[in-house]
Amino acid sequence: MTWRYALMMVPAAADDARTDFAETFTAVDPAFPALSVGELSTQRGDGIFESIGVVDGHAQEAEAHLDRLAHSARLCDLPAPNLAQWREAVLQTAAHAPQRGEGVIKLILSRGVEHGPTPTAWLTAADAPDFTAPRENGVRLVTLDRGLDSGAAARAPWLLLGAKTLSYAVNMAAIREAKRRGADDALFVSSDGIVLEAPTASLILRFGDRFVTPAHDGGILPGTTQLSLFEHLEVLGHQATYETIPHARLAAADAAWLVSSVRLAAPVSAIDGMPLSVDRELSASFNRYLLSPRD
Repeated sequence: MTWRYALMMVPAAADDARTDFAETFTAVDPAFPALSVGELSTQRGDGIFESIGVVDGHAQEAEAHLDRLAHSARLCDLPAPNLAQWREAVLQTAAHAPQRGEGVIKLILSRGVEHGPTPTAWLTAADAPDFTAPRENGVRLVTLDRGLDSGAAARAPWLLLGAKTLSYAVNMAAIREAKRRGADDALFVSSDGIVLEAPTASLILRFGDRFVTPAHDGGILPGTTQLSLFEHLEVLGHQATYETIPHARLAAADAAWLVSSVRLAAPVSAIDGMPLSVDRELSASFNRYLLSPRD
């Protein structure tokens, strides 16, 4: 990944009525250090983030990502982000993302420096990795026990299961374990056998003419790409629903996809060694839609 741009931001209060936040932004060289050694994002992973896909310089689904950033902030007891400020920062950062092809903007809001008075916030722009192969050929999944039952999110909200936090060590460990088992990615399942999500993507299953994604009450991250694709499917006349999906039901799926903001739609070619049909034409149509300008 080639880093193109970094923007440090002094977070404004949520009720700050300014219409121009330019003075709160400082562009920095992404190749040089910019954070304090006391920064809690690096010491403890204490913060939240969003990754916004960029297509030909356009930040895709920016409003949905900003809404989710605010949702994660509430769950993590972080100060509410000023969405007008973040919106302006996204536009400025998008101007430094690739203006042809695909890129990614990351938004990071940390609790700040240990014992410091304010949070730390910054954005980056970079070239997106080449995801042509998984989009066309698919990915192989293995299911991994998340170690928590499906009621954990409601019973223990301090686990932050529905927040997009910087604490991604478990997610990355799951992907490494999947690769050790000869797969490309992992699919989390609750300890009581309910299908959840992938470490960095949402799951969509097709049963006949119906498209299904796991219900959010299991403590999974609401997917911006999954939501956009569901809206697209409904416009096309398909039924798209949220359901509780037992692990055993995966075997009955006619097709499946992992969807995320940067990889977009990757068809699933196998789950736990069980081959799954890859619908190349439908997958290509999904990605054509996801690569079209979307606000």
